[in-house]
Amino acid sequence: VLGFIVFYQEGEQVFLENVAVRPTAAGRGIGKYLIAFCEAEAKRSNATSVKLYTNEKMTENLSIYPHLGYRETERKTEDGFNRVFFEKFI
Repeated sequence: VLGFIVFYQEGEQVFLENVAVRPTAAGRGIGKYLIAFCEAEAKRSNATSVKLYTNEKMTENLSIYPHLGYRETERKTEDGFNRVFFEKFI
């Protein structure tokens, strides 16, 4: 296993819960492929957007998601974590 993704649909939105890539496989586009798969499934199921959040300490994610077309929607602290929320309309 080189990577995995967890997502689910609630109403018209798909929530991308987790995407992870084995460190030895980083830089091969596996994460982008998994996110594209999530977006394709969201379109197939007639969702209007994909939503996700990341910890503000994950600075690489803060630049990757906008590069993939996601826009930051809010920042807030939940469960003791400073989270940054993103959404992409599909």
